[in-house]
Amino acid sequence: MAPSTTKGPGGKKPASAATNLIAGGGAGMMEALACHPLDTIKVRMQLSRRARQPGAKRRGFIATGAEIVKRETPLGLYKGLGAVLTGIVPKMAIRFTSYEWYKQLLANEDGAVSGAGTFLAGLAAGVTEAVAVVTPMEVVKIRLQAQHHSMADPLDVPKYRNAAHAAYTVIREEGFGALYRGVSLTALRQGTNQAANFTAYSYLRTALQEYQGINDLPSWQTSIIGLISGAMGPFSNAPIDTIKTRLQKTPAEPGDTALGRITNIAKDMWKQEGVRSFYKGITPRVARVAPGQAVTFAVYEYLKGVLEKGREMLPGGQYEE
Repeated sequence: MAPSTTKGPGGKKPASAATNLIAGGGAGMMEALACHPLDTIKVRMQLSRRARQPGAKRRGFIATGAEIVKRETPLGLYKGLGAVLTGIVPKMAIRFTSYEWYKQLLANEDGAVSGAGTFLAGLAAGVTEAVAVVTPMEVVKIRLQAQHHSMADPLDVPKYRNAAHAAYTVIREEGFGALYRGVSLTALRQGTNQAANFTAYSYLRTALQEYQGINDLPSWQTSIIGLISGAMGPFSNAPIDTIKTRLQKTPAEPGDTALGRITNIAKDMWKQEGVRSFYKGITPRVARVAPGQAVTFAVYEYLKGVLEKGREMLPGGQYEE
């Protein structure tokens, strides 16, 4: 595998923390707005218990989405979006900034990073974002997405009214630690996601740059390689994501340990629903994550290019953060 360099195009310095904050946040916001309905469908499929009902047919992602729209209006597909948008800017800022920082730590004397170094940097970045932002954001998001209420009926009042109310209610009823339920599984999922994602993206980007003899790839090319790299993670860790979703959906019982709950959920899924239950929601997850990464990398690279060009034009090459 060709090594990826820590230097930017043309041998320039890596993007600054401010650039990663703005470009990463903007990219994440666009990705969330475009792909959130698929995430809601994925969560509903993962929480489904239809396999336990004798003679019940499995419901695919199109049928699941249609059922949500029919019962809860199209707005039902955007349940939990507030929680995602609240956390998306710090999540993406942490992801890209920490990834670049870890790459610097793993670079050799010439500033180059090996394929293994890129993998480890992505793994560490995924764990970092999971602990800092993703876990509490997903607990709130899943609680909102799991509610089967119609958003068109004002008399149908859900337990959790919005992201802020859901976070407050969870903390009040279950304690602050409930926001970090499933943190180990979330860290494992995010770590493997970003390790596969950044490794594939870095390799494909370097290969295209060398093949074409250019440093700045057009947006359509970064979209394609982002689409490919984004599909890697979901296929590698689908069982982890399904167990995590079920773990975060319900409150813990007194005396339960995290490992005990994870083990019980996995055993129950295997016994009651079979091995296929571990891959519930894989279709909408890939359909959501892969295009999401296409949008993320395309917008990120574009905004980074604009911001870094402005940085170079400042007098004396100075850049204020």
